[in-house]
Amino acid sequence: MDFNTLLQQAQRLTNETQDSEELPRVERTISQVLEATEELHSRVTQTGAQDIQAHILLGSKGIDLPKLTQKLESLNTQKTFEPLDPIADTDIQSFLKNEKENAILSIIEEVHKSSNEAAQRRRWENIKAEWRQEKINILNSLVGPSQNWVDLQKVPEQSILLENSSMRSNLNRTEMAYAREVFEYNSIIIKGGCRPNLVQIFAKVAGSFEDQKVNEIWEIMKYMVNVSAISRTRDPIQSRLQIHQFVDQAKKYLENRYKLYMTTIISGNLREAQRGGVPSTFNLVSSFVGLTFNQGNWIGLQDATIEGKPLWPMVYYCLRCGDLPSALRCMQLGGAGHEDFVQVLEDKINKPEQKINSKLEGQLKLHYCNKIKNSTDPYKKAVYCIIAGCDVNEQHSEVAKTTDDFLWIQLSILRSDVSADNTEVLTYSGLQTTILEKYGETYFNANEQRHLYFQVLALTGQFEAAIEFLARTEQYRTHAVHIALALNEMCLIAGPRNVQEPLLSVDIEDPIPMRRLNMARLVMLYAKKFEITDPAEALQYFFFLRNLKDPEGCNLFLVCVRDLAIECRSYDMLFGTMQPNGIVSGGLFEKFECVDFDTRKAASMVAQELVRKGMFEDAIALFDIGGLQGQVIRYICVMLSQVVQEVSKKGSLRERLAIKAAEFSNRIRGSHVDCDGQMLHTFNLLNDLVTFFDYYHEQNYQIALEILSKTKLVPMSMNDLDECINNFRRLSGEICKVFPDILLATMDILFTQYKTIKNKESNMLDSTRDNQLHHLRQSAKAITNMAATVPYRMPGDTNKRLIQTEIMMH
Repeated sequence: MDFNTLLQQAQRLTNETQDSEELPRVERTISQVLEATEELHSRVTQTGAQDIQAHILLGSKGIDLPKLTQKLESLNTQKTFEPLDPIADTDIQSFLKNEKENAILSIIEEVHKSSNEAAQRRRWENIKAEWRQEKINILNSLVGPSQNWVDLQKVPEQSILLENSSMRSNLNRTEMAYAREVFEYNSIIIKGGCRPNLVQIFAKVAGSFEDQKVNEIWEIMKYMVNVSAISRTRDPIQSRLQIHQFVDQAKKYLENRYKLYMTTIISGNLREAQRGGVPSTFNLVSSFVGLTFNQGNWIGLQDATIEGKPLWPMVYYCLRCGDLPSALRCMQLGGAGHEDFVQVLEDKINKPEQKINSKLEGQLKLHYCNKIKNSTDPYKKAVYCIIAGCDVNEQHSEVAKTTDDFLWIQLSILRSDVSADNTEVLTYSGLQTTILEKYGETYFNANEQRHLYFQVLALTGQFEAAIEFLARTEQYRTHAVHIALALNEMCLIAGPRNVQEPLLSVDIEDPIPMRRLNMARLVMLYAKKFEITDPAEALQYFFFLRNLKDPEGCNLFLVCVRDLAIECRSYDMLFGTMQPNGIVSGGLFEKFECVDFDTRKAASMVAQELVRKGMFEDAIALFDIGGLQGQVIRYICVMLSQVVQEVSKKGSLRERLAIKAAEFSNRIRGSHVDCDGQMLHTFNLLNDLVTFFDYYHEQNYQIALEILSKTKLVPMSMNDLDECINNFRRLSGEICKVFPDILLATMDILFTQYKTIKNKESNMLDSTRDNQLHHLRQSAKAITNMAATVPYRMPGDTNKRLIQTEIMMH
C-alpha cells in the first residue's frame, strides 16, 4: 500500500467523523496526542496499576467493578447499631419503634454474650477434663508422694464386659486374707456392734504370712496403739503430741525387744553365762554382762563392781531392759557416793506420773558437766544422760551399737514442757525432726532396710510418714494400707484439709515436722487394682471413706461407689434389680444399708452422673431404683421420642425402651406418681404411639388407626381438625418431634386403604364404595390441612409427601 492510498483513507475517515453528531470534535496535533499518552501512562504505572489489574480480572468474569463500587458506597450502615434519637413523650409511634429496636438489639447482644460465655465455658471444661485425666494417669503410675494437686474425681473409660466372661481376681493371697477381715469388721460396724481392734486383727492375719519383717512391723503397731482412747473430736496430731504414752510404749517395745535379745544370747551360751537363782531382770542382766565383759575388756570402766561385774554396765542394761528397780538395786550395791542419783531413781519408781524434782535433776546435770562428761566410762556417761536428760548432742556410739539402742537413748533423754529457748533439752518434736529431716532416708539406708526406717518413724510417733514410706513398694504396700486403715479407725491418722492434696502433705499450722496422710488417695489407689474384678471387696475398702467429703461436699464413699458403678457398668450387681412389685432386690450395696447410706441415694447419685455423661438408658434404671419416678418418666420420654417411629428389631434401643416403658407404666398404674402432669401425659402418649407404630409396621392398619384415634392427635375428618389443632398446642416437644412421622404414617395407611378399596373387586354397591373412598379423601385432606396449620416447622419434604399422597387419592 502506497502513501496516496493511505491519504485517501484518512480523508474518508475525517469526513465520516465530521458528519457524526454523537462525539464532539477534538483537534489535537501529533505532539499533543503523544503528550497526553505519556501522561496517562505515567499515571497508570504510578497509582493505578492494581486498579487496572482488578478491572481486567473482574471484567473477564463479567463483573462491572465501577458499578459494584457505586453499590457498595451507597450502602448505609450508620443506623444499624447507632444510638436511638431522643423523641418527644407524646410521639407514641416513635416510642414504640424505639422500644422494638431496643428489644431486638438487647436480644442480639444477650444471645451473643451468652453464646460467647457458653463457648468459653465448654472450652475450659474440656481443657480441665483433659488435664484432670492426665494428672490421674500420672498419679496412678507413681506410688511415691506427689507434689501436684490432683482431683479425686475419676473419669473412667467405659468398657462393656461380655456376659459369659469370667474375670480372674486380681487379689493375691495376702490381699485376700486382709480383705476377709475387712469384710467382718465392716459387718460389725454396720450392725452397730462394739468396734474391734483392727491392729490386733490384722496382726493376727499377718502372722500367717511367715514373714519376720512384716510380723515385726505389726508388733510395733500393737505397742504404739496400746494407749488411752483418742477423742474423735480432736485433731490426731495434737492428741499425739500431748499424750506421753506414745513415748512410753515405744520405749517398752525397744526394752522388751532387747530383753529378748539378751535371753537369746544367754541361751546360746548357758555354760559361760552361769545363770542361776530366781528368774529376774537383775539375774538376766548379770549373766549378760558376765558374758560381755571380762577382766580383759574393763578398760575405762569406773567405780565399784557388783558380784564381780562392772557397776555402770549393770545399771545401763537394767535401764535398757526397762527395769528401774533393778537399776536402783545395782546402785545400792555399788556403795556410797551416788545419793542424788539414787534419789532420782527412787522418785521415778515411786512417782512415775510426776515430774522429776528440778533441783535434784539440776544437781545431776551439774555433776555430769563437771566430772562425768569427760569420763572414760561410756556407760556411766550414758546412764547420767538418760536419767538427767542432758548432753542431747552426745551420740554414745560406744554404747549404742544398733539403731534400736540409739533410738531408745533418744527417747529416754527427751523432755516435755520446756521453754522454747532451752536448746539443751531434747523435745518430742525435736527428735522427730532429727529422724525425718536431719537424718532422713539416706542415713538409715532406707532403700535397703525399709522395715527399719518404718520402725524408726513409727516409734517416734510419725505414723503418716511411716505409712507413706512403706506404701511406696509393692512388697509392703498392702500392709501399709491396712496399717493406715487400722490407725484411722482409732483416730490416730491425721488427714489433710482437702482430699485433693497429695498422699503426704504438710499443713502450715501443724508443728514441725508432722505430716498429713491422704487416706482417700491411699485407699483409692489400692482399690484401683481390683475394683473391676472384685467390686465387692472394693466397696468394703471404700466404706472406710464414709466420714470424708469431696470438694463438692458429697460423701466420698458414695462418690467412690458412683465412679465404680460407671466404670464397671454392673448396675444390677451393685444395686440390685427392680421387681414388678416395686421392690429392689439383691445388690452388693445392700450390705451397707444403714442410717447414713441406702441404695436409693447411691443409685440416684450414679444416675445423675450418668445423665451428665449422656448415658440416659443406664440412668433410667438407676433412677427407678432410686425412687425418682419423675426422672424415670422424663428420660424415657427423651429417648423414646427419638426412636418411637422406627421398626422394632430384636435387641434394638427401641425394643429395650418400649419394654422399660411398658413395665414402668404397669407398675405405676393406679398409684400416685411424683411427676409433672404434662410429662406424665407425654409418657402415656408415647406408650400409645409405640403400640401405634408397632401395628403400623406389622401392617395391621385398622388397629393402628383405632389406637391413634384415641389419642386425638390426628384428625380423621375435617370436623376433628380444630380439636386436634388445639390439642397440638398443648403437646410437649417430645411429641411434636415425632408428629411429622405420625402424619406420614397415617397418610400411608389411608392411601393403602384407598388403593385396596379402589382395586378390590366386590359386590358392594357403588354408592357404599364411593362413600368409603370419599371418607378416606376427606381424612387425607384433614391431615394435609393440619400439617399446614399447626404452629410447628415441619421437615422440608413432609408437606410435599402429604400433598402428593392426597393428590394420588383423587
